[in-house]
Amino acid sequence: MSLQNKIDFALIFSVKNANPNGDPLNGNRPRTDYDGFGEVSDVCLKRKIRDRLQDSGESIFVQSDEKKTDGMPSLKARAESDEYGLGKDAFNVKKTTPEETARQANEKWIDVRSFGQLFAFKSDAKDGVSIPIRGPVSIQSAFSIEPVSITSTQITKSVSGEGDGTKKSSDTMGMKHRVDKAVYVAFGGMTPQLAERTGFSDDDADTIKQVLPKLFEGDASSARPEGSMAVEKVIWWKHNNKAGQYSSAKVHQTLAVNIDGSYTLDNLDSLVPEEIDGF
Repeated sequence: MSLQNKIDFALIFSVKNANPNGDPLNGNRPRTDYDGFGEVSDVCLKRKIRDRLQDSGESIFVQSDEKKTDGMPSLKARAESDEYGLGKDAFNVKKTTPEETARQANEKWIDVRSFGQLFAFKSDAKDGVSIPIRGPVSIQSAFSIEPVSITSTQITKSVSGEGDGTKKSSDTMGMKHRVDKAVYVAFGGMTPQLAERTGFSDDDADTIKQVLPKLFEGDASSARPEGSMAVEKVIWWKHNNKAGQYSSAKVHQTLAVNIDGSYTLDNLDSLVPEEIDGF
């Protein structure tokens, strides 16, 4: 059975001496908006959710290069794989229909039935047919509570030389950037009407709920050292019907977060939020 209740959620997390989401078009500096507030993109947050779901044993279609479990070189190869995907026949109009392929993809991969996906479908037409799957789970970019202070440090990068290894190439100069200290907030939601189309269930919603408090566990890197990013709180609003007792905008406005990570919640009649500690 698909999701029966509308859900809104908020994610409060802290950053200390880390680069939470570098911008490749800006020398990999931490993302900021025009007013200097730190930003972590929705794509970045979805990537981390997928990784934590994969760590917990869920089947994931859009796998990161570092966490591939099947050795597939591309999404196309994974989708058409007989062992790890749906097989090539699932994308041939002479063998099946786009609707059936979408149904199979939703059943197989939790990230597809959660966030949606676009598949290419072979047909007699020159350009083929696209299979758009619109997922019921949405998440906004996270923004810091106040403008962030960014520290940039010049570093040297060494690489091994050519040949037998006796020669060493010249060191190259580079820059490393970090947010000194900040608190970020992101909002998201789950829509039952869209869940009906993908088969996203209450159990799927609970699975995502379980991984949100440990979103940054197992995500350490040079830019994000272990312990430098932490989920402080997950706020979870479960409405009592599919349409929702209140609009998502009104629900989100009840949360006010302070620069130290503390927060206040205004009451909405008959909609009591669940407050979950970070991992």
